[in-house]
Formats: sequence, structure tokens, C-alpha cells
Amino acid sequence: MPQPVLAEEALARPCVLAGQESVDDNREPPVGDRLSITLAESDGVTVVAAHGEVDRDSAPQLLQALTAGDSSACRTVLNLSGITFMDSSGINVLIVAHRSAESSGGWLRLAAPSPSLARLIQIVGLDEVIPCRPTVQDALGD
Repeated sequence: MPQPVLAEEALARPCVLAGQESVDDNREPPVGDRLSITLAESDGVTVVAAHGEVDRDSAPQLLQALTAGDSSACRTVLNLSGITFMDSSGINVLIVAHRSAESSGGWLRLAAPSPSLARLIQIVGLDEVIPCRPTVQDALGD
């Protein structure tokens, strides 16, 4: 079983990770507000699974996970099924990560948002910029 990866170490790793690894923030936010992130690889695509709340305090952690890697093309699916809250900081992270992936010849796809998060993504028009699929399998299959 792979060893956990600290957020600082994730920056030095290539975009496509071998096996499943986790990136956890070492800070101790209030109970219930913690964002946990797990990275896995599926057929050359990095799958980032986020659980918890994405706000101004946790957004940098998500950005780091989505943009970690070298300058090679990154293909990433962000599994949103575990996100319980996202504010404008989270929306901004998704836009920055999308632009970063595209500039290196890769892409970012969103997958499995809750109904309320899917509505937020629609309201701000993010689904017109970043592909959003109902399941991780659908996002991987595109």
C-alpha cells in the first residue's frame, strides 16, 4: 500500500501518480471544516477526490492538489461527490486549475457533484467552461 504524501511532496511529483496516495493538510481546522483530498491514478488520468468544505481557508489545499506535478500534460478528474460546501474561493480554484491544465496541454473534468453543487456550477456558468459529468466513470470515459 502506498505511503501518504504530504502536500509539499505532492508538488514535486509528476501529475500522474502511481497507485493511490493522499494529501492531507497538517493544520487543525475546526471539526467539520476539514478538507481531505485523495489522489489516485486510472489509465493515465489523475483522479482527485475531495471531501469536506471548500472555502477561503481550504481552497489553497485543493488548488495544490489539482495543479501538483511537472509541466507535462495533466489529465485530471475531480470527484466532487464528497464536497459538502463550496464558496467562490472554490469556484476560482476550479477556473485556475482548468487554465493550468489547458496551458500544459491537459484537461480538468468535474464529476459527481451533489445536486446543490451542480446547481452552483450551473448558476455561475462553470459547466460551460469545464466539462461536468454525473459520475467519475463518465468523466474518465470522455
